[in-house]
Amino acid sequence: MKDAIRRNYPVIGRFRYLFSRLGEFFWQYFVAMDREELPFNRAQREWVMRAGEGKGNTVAFGSTRSLNVTGTPIFANAAFPPLDDPFSSSELLVIGPETRAPYLASSFFNVSGMRYGAISKPVVQALGRGAKEVGVWLNTGEGGLSPFHLEGGCNVVFQIGTAKYGVRDAQGGMSDDKLRKAAVHESVRMFELKLAQGAKPGKGGILPGAKVTAEIAEIRGIPEGSDSLSPNRHLEIDDWGNLLDFVAHMREVTGKPVGIKSVVGTETGMQGLFNEIAARGAALAPDFITIDGGEGGTGAAPMPLIDLVGMSIREALPLVVDMRNRAGLKDRVRIIASGKLVNSSDLAWALAAGADLVTSARGFMFSPGCIQALKCNKNTCPTGITTHDPRSQKDW
Repeated sequence: MKDAIRRNYPVIGRFRYLFSRLGEFFWQYFVAMDREELPFNRAQREWVMRAGEGKGNTVAFGSTRSLNVTGTPIFANAAFPPLDDPFSSSELLVIGPETRAPYLASSFFNVSGMRYGAISKPVVQALGRGAKEVGVWLNTGEGGLSPFHLEGGCNVVFQIGTAKYGVRDAQGGMSDDKLRKAAVHESVRMFELKLAQGAKPGKGGILPGAKVTAEIAEIRGIPEGSDSLSPNRHLEIDDWGNLLDFVAHMREVTGKPVGIKSVVGTETGMQGLFNEIAARGAALAPDFITIDGGEGGTGAAPMPLIDLVGMSIREALPLVVDMRNRAGLKDRVRIIASGKLVNSSDLAWALAAGADLVTSARGFMFSPGCIQALKCNKNTCPTGITTHDPRSQKDW
């Protein structure tokens, strides 16, 4: 027996592992205060769940948040606020004005990328119906476009990751025919070329083989039951010039807005993009840039990447907004902020920092019932949100 504890204490030693597994659940229910948990605390989760259920979001007896932490955003209230709502305008935000089919975004808050496979079919269906009802877009994540993204009738952003699931050819490169076929769907309004995501900057997507069902394998164009591992970058793109060429090609093939998603590593690295745009002209710029924070996200990833790689959204967003504005691209390139932006105060901060739009993934996992069980990388989610086990989905 390799386990020293169970070898020396064959009966009592078994309880150590039971208590270790249950500890993370008991902590949130019996030990942690409202603001102590990570990655999201109880106050944040309950705010989302109450909002999702249409219940009141008021609390009593003062703030439980520590307001003395350096960097805490504080909003300045007006001495004499307007009696009418100054933000009730229905003006639409144009993305990709120079494309054949520009997108008019009706909401500044939308559903970020969560791929079918990482989340279950009932969740994709529920998000699609909800997105249609309130007029927001639904990002497919890098797992390709499934029938379940389309059936709700909402606007869809087709995300293309480094493995190009759903639009890949036999060699794993981009298939123009499949890309053109995806663009035919009226619901598909934009394409997002993912360079990196907050959960694992510098590493491709990971979907364990246990979650690669026959249906998911067909949608992605990969073998059933095998681990789905994406390259750490697009093989065709090794500098900013290649990137702009690739974006321009996708835009020509699809006729729709094309943007990129990335995590900021250094200021000089991202500045290279804007230098290249300045050299080539604004017409070749991506139509939008999604900035994901390095705080981690919905994807399965090694802990060091989740913890320590990539700038947080609080650092990265103002940096990129300033670069874009200095380049004179404010009305040409839209900035989308993503990364632990869940509550209305988070959205207000992002918009004040210069973002044009905000997306959230984990916030939209809480609304259908995610309890932060931290089992997203396995096929054992107890709520049925990130598992394909029919038993966990029987009440959906």
